[in-house]
Amino acid sequence: MLLLGPLGFAAPWLLGALIALPVLWVILRAMPPAPKRIAFPGVALLRGLADRAPLAQRTPWWLLLIRLAAVAALILAFAGPVWRPVVQPAAEGPLLVVMDAGFAAAPDWAARQGRAERALTQAAAAGRPAALILADGRTRPGALAFQPAGALPAGLRGAQPVSWSSRLAGDPEEALAEAPQGRLSTLWIADGTDHPDRADWLAALAARGPVTVVPPARPLRTLALEGGDTPSLSLTATDAAAPEILAIGPDPQGIERTLARLTPGDPTDRDGLTARAVAIDLPPELRNRITRFQIEAETHAGAVVLADDRVRRRKVALVGEAVGQAEGQQLLEQSHYLRQALAPGSDLVEGTLGDVLDSAPDVIVLIDQVQLAETAALMTWVDGGGLLIRFAGPRMAGYDRLIDEPLLPVALRQGGRDIGGALSWGDPRGLAPFAADGPFAGLSVPEDVSVRAQLMAQPAPDLAGKTLAALSDGTPLITRDRLGEGQVVLVHVTANAEWSNLPLSGLFVQMVERLVATARLTPAEEASDDRQQPFWTPLTVLDGFGRPGPAEGLAPVPAADLAQGPGPDRPAGIYAAGERRQALNAGGAFSRADWPGATVEAVGTRPGRNLKGALLAAAALLLALDALGSAWLARGRGRGAMAAILLGLAILPGPRAQAQDLDPDLMRAAGEVALAYVITGDARVDEASEQGLSGLSLALRARTSVEPGAPIGIDLEADDLSLLTFLYWPITEGQTAPGARAYLRLNAFLRSGGMILFDTRDGDIAGVGGPDMSDALRRLAAPLDIPPLAPVPDDHVLTRAFYLLEDFPGRWQGNPVWLEAPPVDAATADGMPFRQLNDGVSPVVIGGNNWAEAWAVDENGYAAYPIGRGWEGEQQREIATRFGINLIMYVLTGNYKSDQVHVPALLDRLRTEEFLAP
Repeated sequence: MLLLGPLGFAAPWLLGALIALPVLWVILRAMPPAPKRIAFPGVALLRGLADRAPLAQRTPWWLLLIRLAAVAALILAFAGPVWRPVVQPAAEGPLLVVMDAGFAAAPDWAARQGRAERALTQAAAAGRPAALILADGRTRPGALAFQPAGALPAGLRGAQPVSWSSRLAGDPEEALAEAPQGRLSTLWIADGTDHPDRADWLAALAARGPVTVVPPARPLRTLALEGGDTPSLSLTATDAAAPEILAIGPDPQGIERTLARLTPGDPTDRDGLTARAVAIDLPPELRNRITRFQIEAETHAGAVVLADDRVRRRKVALVGEAVGQAEGQQLLEQSHYLRQALAPGSDLVEGTLGDVLDSAPDVIVLIDQVQLAETAALMTWVDGGGLLIRFAGPRMAGYDRLIDEPLLPVALRQGGRDIGGALSWGDPRGLAPFAADGPFAGLSVPEDVSVRAQLMAQPAPDLAGKTLAALSDGTPLITRDRLGEGQVVLVHVTANAEWSNLPLSGLFVQMVERLVATARLTPAEEASDDRQQPFWTPLTVLDGFGRPGPAEGLAPVPAADLAQGPGPDRPAGIYAAGERRQALNAGGAFSRADWPGATVEAVGTRPGRNLKGALLAAAALLLALDALGSAWLARGRGRGAMAAILLGLAILPGPRAQAQDLDPDLMRAAGEVALAYVITGDARVDEASEQGLSGLSLALRARTSVEPGAPIGIDLEADDLSLLTFLYWPITEGQTAPGARAYLRLNAFLRSGGMILFDTRDGDIAGVGGPDMSDALRRLAAPLDIPPLAPVPDDHVLTRAFYLLEDFPGRWQGNPVWLEAPPVDAATADGMPFRQLNDGVSPVVIGGNNWAEAWAVDENGYAAYPIGRGWEGEQQREIATRFGINLIMYVLTGNYKSDQVHVPALLDRLRTEEFLAP
């Protein structure tokens, strides 16, 4: 390709024809031979007469310029001009394609596959050997096997991203030891993150030849679970956007949906990345139903945080008063108020201290207890990471050796303090506002909450640092201290209304919930009891797109390996050891990759714009102007004037096409079956729709008697739909709704027997927190006369119109397909093998399996988009094609096919009626 600045030419040798332009100018401007002058006396009679149609002695310069410009435009057009072409460096040696295959590559995986396949196709055309490396950490050490480039795209189409970070395995020198002779050209399709051994591989590849890096086109955002007193999330991104975090789990009916939306906090810079904290500030009963958190509009494993024991229900042990100790007076029991506060969000265990210690609780609550025999075991439990919450009471206040009582966060004075009794001079005290950085931050203090008695703490330099809540006079109400890996909390009042009215308020419940939420699993606790097991068994794992699935074929993972994070033998997911559940999440902090010595393509680089069509159109316009100019020069002659008028009318802008001014493609639809699709304005989606209906048309011509023509793109604002029978409508986010006239035509189309297949194309992300198109579909389809819908029943004619089908997959599968619901009283009749459902044609079919990309073929008749892996993916493509054939046969035959499946029953009924007839 010849480059002239931003302009490139695919056939530059044709530009040599431009040399002929000056020659044409000279030829066209040449004077005719001078006429021989002969005097003729009779000419004197013609003096004074004017020639009404004079002929020019030479062609005017402006007309010559138009003609030369038209010839130049034709020459340039056939020279293959391209504006800002993407010129690939010429290479004759072997090609190596390296694809990062970690979770960060999942969002635009199809585009990455397409980029790699184009490079391999070009290498195959040039006869170059090639090799492909998927940086998923599963490549076996050893020399790479280079082979003909045409043999690699099949395996590339079945590749999928993994749920851990990209990684390259093996020694690069050993892997490249058997590379063919010649400079090695490397195309590295990167995910933008740094990973182990990447720098060594880059240096080794750059030493052998040019390295071209294709960076990601989208920003990367990951989500991680942070530890601490209160578990929270951390959002890390390469951009400054702050998408909401979806909390997903089953609702009370067991249907998984978004239960809450969390808003990220203020951004902070972290090594050039934007980090935001996300607080999990949810009620315990709601948080305990959450199965995962996910970044909105992100579909990769790094954007998903699976919930485990760290964010689920805590096991809380209650030690103190026995149930029913004050029979008939439950409101006097401290345990009554604690049960009411803890039961909704915790698993309660009650008994003696020795009994509850054996149950391995996360939290132990002691109600006014001193001089416990199991104090040593309790200290060991707290030191290993347990949370001990103690409540004061008369027994603790009257204990004469309170100063020596172990497991207290602060030293206490004996006897307590009475600030609201008959013998006290003071009035009851209210609560001071909570600290902004404490566990009770954000809770509002009711004005009517007051404290009448409390245990007093001995003054100490560190008392303020141990105080979580205080009274209005500054005396501590709740104190906390660390003990080893655990913590001890003391509430200086009783848990009933004897010393304060705090337990009667909703604030008490919130404070208890916040205290329990500070319990966490520590390394010491992980090593105790059932956590001493050396292996963790995978229960549920994620794929690279963040979709959960069963853990099939995976062996138990050693505890030491599990601590290293996700990897080839331990994908992201939920792992179990005894009664414990631990989530192995892929997201978290990452580093940007740098590429010294490599050529990095500009983000968003697109193929250059082909100017051939524009130049041909310009040449045609110039030739029309030439004809118009020639007719003007020949004015006065009838044919010349008529030509000028016709050309003038031809170049004038015509009125907007009305319904009766049918498009030629629509006129073609009147004589043949033509599948139509809605033009959305998204070039990629429209191209996929055209390729998809082309592929389905090919399948119909090859397998049935239906011979469709080329697909038709429909502009809903301008085109008439009366000649169509089937319309494919892909739903895109932000798609502009048609006008009122368009909806009138659409409703008339539906009433006249036409069908619209609405494809939301979100089957790969529906139900995993991605941006499904349900809102866009409701907005676009609201003005349409759509009947009640229901999932396709097993005995519907659509399941047997041509092929026998049980599922209706496209590029995605496993999602319901909806059409017109059967009548309420539809039931299986006696002697009928199938119900009479939808005897006519359902006006709409709705799904999200992206059927167009499953049917799509390129200009050579090959599949345009990858599906699944290997044979399973091709089998899914075949079933998708069969569904398309069934759908078109259903549209074209209607109740004919519905009757055919009932032929045996109908014949039996006719015989019975004939026999019974008199």
